[in-house]
Amino acid sequence: MKRLRWGILGCAAIADRAVIPAIQASETGELLGIASRDEKKARDKAEQFGIPRSYGSYEALLADPDIDAVYIPLPNHLHKQWTIAAAKAGKHILCEKPLALNAVEAQEMVDYCKEAGVHLAEAFMYRHHPRIAKVKEIIASGEIGELRGIRGVFTYNAASSKGDIRQVKEWGGGALYDVGVYPLSAARLIMGVEPEAVTVHALFSPEHDDVDMMASGLVEFPGNVALTFDCGMWASFRNELEIVGTEGTIVLKPSFLPSKESDDITIQVGDKVRREGPYGVDAYVAQSDQFARVVWGEEAPLYASQDAVGSMKLIDACLESARSRQRVALG
Repeated sequence: MKRLRWGILGCAAIADRAVIPAIQASETGELLGIASRDEKKARDKAEQFGIPRSYGSYEALLADPDIDAVYIPLPNHLHKQWTIAAAKAGKHILCEKPLALNAVEAQEMVDYCKEAGVHLAEAFMYRHHPRIAKVKEIIASGEIGELRGIRGVFTYNAASSKGDIRQVKEWGGGALYDVGVYPLSAARLIMGVEPEAVTVHALFSPEHDDVDMMASGLVEFPGNVALTFDCGMWASFRNELEIVGTEGTIVLKPSFLPSKESDDITIQVGDKVRREGPYGVDAYVAQSDQFARVVWGEEAPLYASQDAVGSMKLIDACLESARSRQRVALG
C-alpha cells in the first residue's frame, strides 16, 4: 500500500501523546522525520519513537524532498509562518487548532495554500470520529424534535503551570484559543450556518499574562438557536456536549476527547434512554487517514480549509466581546 510520508515540525506534547502514535498506527501514513530547533531534542525524539530521520531546524525538514506532508503543533503565533513556509516547499499541511491568531491570518494561509496547490487542514480530530456523523444523522432524522439549543463545556486546571505557552498573550494564549474552539466549532458544525452574534464574559488573569483563563458565553445562530458554552484553564476538568431538541437530547461525554473506551452517544427521548456505540475508534488515526486520502484525490475533505476562517471569525468576535463586555454582531 502506498504511504503518505509525514514530517513533524516541533516536539510538542500533543505530537508525543496522540499524533505520532496515530500516524504510525494509520493505514496510510509513514512518519519519516521530526524537526526541532534543538538538534539533540529532535534526535532523542526520533530514537524514542523509531522515526528514521531527525533535523536540527524546521527548514531542513521542509527541504527534504521525501517528505510529502507536515504536521505543525507549534505555538499559535507560529502557525502562519510555518504553514506558508511548508506550502512554499510543496508540502501538504495539517496544522494544530486554532489555525491562526485571527481570521485575516487564517484567510491568508488558506489562500496561499490554495495557490500553492497543497492541502491545508485544521487539526480538529474529534470531527473525524464516526459519532459526529451519527449525531448529525440523529438530528436530521427528527428523533429529538426541532433543535432548541446546544451546550458545550471544556475546562481544565493549569493555573499553576507558569511559563506554559498557553499563558503567553503574544503567542495566542488563553482558554478561548486553546479549548473554547472546540464547543464553538462543534456548534458551527451542528448548525451548518454561521452565527449572528456573541456575548462573552472572561477572566483575564494578571497572573497569567492577561490571557483569558476562563470564558463563558452565548453564541446566537439563525433560527433562534444558541450555543451556551464555557471554557477554561483554571477550573475543574469538564468535557461535555449536549444538544437539546423539543423532544429529546443528545449527550457526548467526553465530547472533544473521545477514547476507544469511551466514545458512545447518549440519546434521551422522554423517559427512554439509549446509547449508540461504543465505536472503538481513534479519532487521531481517522484524521490521519482522511488527510492522506484527500491528498491522493481519493476523498473530498470532510471540512474545507475555508471552514477554519469561519472558526477564527467567531473567536475574534468572542475575544472582542470579552474585552469590551458588549454583544458583538458577526457580519
